[in-house]
This record gives sequence, structure tokens and C-alpha cells, in this order.
Amino acid sequence: MSCSDDRTVRLWDLPSESSTTTFVGHEDYVRSGCFLPGQCSNILVSGGYDAQVKIWDPRTPQRAVMTFNHAAAIESVLPLPDGTTLLASADNQISVLDIIAAKPLQLLKNHQKTVTSLSLASNGTRVVSGGLDGHVKIFETASWNVVAGFKYPSPILSLSVIGAGASREDKHLAVGMQSGLLSLRTRLSGQQKALEREKQKEMQALIEGNIDEYDKKKGKRKTGGWEKRTRGKDFTGEGADIVIDGNARGKIKNQSKWETALRKGQYATAIDLVLGAQVSTPRLAQPPQSRSDQYRAGLTQVQHVSNQNVLTLLTALRHRSALRTALKDRDATTLPPVLKWLNKNIADPRHLKLTSYVMLLLLDLYSDQMGLDPEVDKWIERLHHRVRVNAEFSQQALSTSGMLDTLIAGT
Repeated sequence: MSCSDDRTVRLWDLPSESSTTTFVGHEDYVRSGCFLPGQCSNILVSGGYDAQVKIWDPRTPQRAVMTFNHAAAIESVLPLPDGTTLLASADNQISVLDIIAAKPLQLLKNHQKTVTSLSLASNGTRVVSGGLDGHVKIFETASWNVVAGFKYPSPILSLSVIGAGASREDKHLAVGMQSGLLSLRTRLSGQQKALEREKQKEMQALIEGNIDEYDKKKGKRKTGGWEKRTRGKDFTGEGADIVIDGNARGKIKNQSKWETALRKGQYATAIDLVLGAQVSTPRLAQPPQSRSDQYRAGLTQVQHVSNQNVLTLLTALRHRSALRTALKDRDATTLPPVLKWLNKNIADPRHLKLTSYVMLLLLDLYSDQMGLDPEVDKWIERLHHRVRVNAEFSQQALSTSGMLDTLIAGT
């Protein structure tokens, strides 16, 4: 079967490569579809952007045998293995539909943004969903409660649970994101989990200096204590030019306030400090002599933000996976400085990857608050204008590059 933007659903015969049946009834793009499992394997299900889920029978292709209306476009449909229950995602909700009774059973509202993909797991006893909010949620199909979930750094466009072995046990989770990344997570088996836990416990005992007690408790046969096991091994090195004794740094001198805040884990404070740093730069060519000159010099002091310090801090926070923590829970006073810095640097191609990441993160955090504060809205509108203008410049540059490539190829 195939679903198409021409608003049709088709059945195909593979040997002849021709369409055998065409189902017409959707009023907009048809973006998802599947066969019902079990005894109803010849029945088709489709979901379209006309906010309808339709069930088709090839014996009566003139019209759908059943239609479920929704309030938003259908992004994904997924039947359960029993063939009598169907899931459909529309906007940020997942509807559980009873095909036999021809009515909805339940409405799941656990996502904050559009649910784009659904997949079965645990031999049909669980359902995995992914959405534009970057969240993956796992539901158990008995009472439709969320039993697990985790967050990805980018909106999720598609996902699939991949089974392995004769029992088709869940092995991998493949997630495709808007950022262009494909994430593959592997689920360890019970024996692999036990070995991994033992390795972590042994490493922790080694760090704490309790490796001998750990070995005795586990009944491991060793040739003696730590000293005996390392006998004959010179850990100081041979002919070493430098020997490092400890790591006593003492007090760090000449460290700025934002660096101190970063070292202490005060990430939001560090951003406020680095964006609010002021450097007094009098505009007078000569040092002021009179009191009036000193007063004028004070009035002409300008605020100067070290762009390199801001880039260094944002890069460090991103590497620590702390950028979201540093940018969330900001108000009308602390959010505009970040937006103002973005407006100044979003067009710099050297830092485009970092600034784009910060911009998308801010939009994800504060999109529901737009229109509440005129100052924030002003900077968002300016940012939108700059992004649009630079996108046009990029398109012109690509067109020019294509013309030059053609000329070079011709010569």
C-alpha cells in the first residue's frame, strides 16, 4: 500500500508494478497508513491532514468503511497486534480508537507538542511515541500509563523500535531528529546489565581503595593484595622528566566573576555576569582635569561586552549539557540581554552552529510566553528579520556558487 499527497491510498501488485485498487476519500495529504494485523490483514488504515482516520476494505473501494474525525492533522497511525485497537496521533494528543465499537476509548495528552511518530515495543504490550517537544514516552497498553520517558536535544521526526533474536526482544531504539542526527540506543540484556553493574561496583571500590575487601566479598582468587598484584611494575616511569605530585592548585588568582560562577555550577548567574560586564571607556582624548570633565567622562562610559567571553561560556555550558538549565526560568529583565546578543551574532558564519543552537533552545523554552512582554517581542521580531535576511543572502550565495561551478566546468 502507499499513501500520497494526491489524497489517495493505493494497493500495488509487485510483480506487475501496477496499482490494483485506488481508495479516494481524503480531502488533504495522506501522510500515514498501514495494514491491520491478524485476521484483518486485508484491511487498510490511513490518516491524513484532513484530520480523519479512515479504514478501507478492498472489496468496497468506493468509500471508507469507517471514519474517525479528529481536531487536528493526523501525523501517524498504529494498530495494536489484536487488530481491534488503533492509535492515531493528532497535534500533541494520541487517541486510542476501538474499531469494533467504532468509538474512541481514551485520549493521551502527555506530550507538549505535535506527536510525529508511534511504534510498538515489548511484543505489542507497550507503545513508544516521539514528538516535536523532543520527548520519547513509553506507554503500557493495559491502562495507558507512562512507564518511562527521556528527552532528546532536538525535535523528533521519526522513531522505531528494532527487535532482535527469535523472540524479537526489543534491542535498539532508532530516533531521527530535525537536526539531521540519527540516534541509536541499544538495550542491554539481563546478563549484560549485571556485568555492567559489577564493573561499576569494582571500579568504585578501586577508587575508594577498598578493592581487597571487594575481592574477598566476591570470593575472587587473587595473588595477594594490591601491592602484590602490582609487584614488578614501575608506575613512576623510566627517565621521566616531570613527576606530578598531587593536584594542589591553591587559590585561583585573577579569575573573573563569571568564571567563578561557572566553576561553582551557578550557570544562570554566569550568563548574567558575562552579558552584563561593563568596561569604562571614556571618550576624552586627555585625562579629565576638572570636576566637570570627570562628570562628563562618567556620563560617556559605555557598556562593553566581551564577545569572546560569551562564546567561551556558551560553549562550555553546551559541553556540560547545562545550557538549558542556564537559560530557563528567565523573566522580562534577564531574557532580553540574551536575545540582544543573539541579534548581534546570529549572522556571523564562524559561530552559526552555536548561535542557532541557542536560538532554537530559547524558542523551545519561551515560545508559549510570546506576546506577554513588549520588550521580549521586540527582540524576537528583530531576530526573525535578521534570520530571514541572512537566509536570503545564503540562497543568493548558493545560486552564485552554482553559476560559478557551471562556468568552471565549461572551461
